[in-house]
Amino acid sequence: MIIRKNRELKQQYHKLCSNDVIIGIISSKYLKPYMLIDLIERGVRCFPSPLAQVLNSSKVAQALVFKKWMLPHTCVIKRRMDLIESINQYNKNNIGAVVTKEDHLHCGFGVRRWETIESLYSFTAMSETSYPFVMQPFLENYIDVRIIIVGDYVDAYTRYNPNNFRMNIAAGGRSSPYDLDSKKEEFSRAVMKRGKFPYAHIDLMIADNNKYYLSEIALNGGIKGASIDRENLDQIKQDLLEKLATT
Repeated sequence: MIIRKNRELKQQYHKLCSNDVIIGIISSKYLKPYMLIDLIERGVRCFPSPLAQVLNSSKVAQALVFKKWMLPHTCVIKRRMDLIESINQYNKNNIGAVVTKEDHLHCGFGVRRWETIESLYSFTAMSETSYPFVMQPFLENYIDVRIIIVGDYVDAYTRYNPNNFRMNIAAGGRSSPYDLDSKKEEFSRAVMKRGKFPYAHIDLMIADNNKYYLSEIALNGGIKGASIDRENLDQIKQDLLEKLATT
């Protein structure tokens, strides 16, 4: 059996067994992690993979899994003690301003800059609901590159906002085409392989010293600035999933 719609998944969920296939992202907001674990245990194959679907919706999970590809000193802050320990490490490495990323928020809405890690601690000390979140050093100057990879299809463009450190086009940024070299493509595909992403929208940060780091990865994302429209992009994604499901 091949399931392609979430309504069909809901109807057939308890009948699924080994070798059945689900194509597409499971849309259940609160039950998705539990459903994916259950489906894995029952031998049901999912495209995109369960790992990719979990990583897609969580910045905290991405920082855990993709840490070695991210900006040095990026960490997951799960509780107050993690932040206290990070204060020691950040000060030891002369790191001043920091950026935090709130889990499950997109389009730059959950990204915040703090002039010092102590000001961050003072704020979070008053609210236990702030946890968990991702924290990393604030990088003053860098090039933000959005890369879209679906099989052999590769597209890349820069995003820039002179009035906001959030480069998202949704936050007022603008785009321009970017000539992606083979090393950065290999880097991006290595990230995809680790997270079992069949396709991805990847954001890279390219520093002044030409070193580059993963910022975020998603199964879907904005394409303003890309050379392909949404309809055609969705079609090649669907074609790829169909191919993976039958091989």
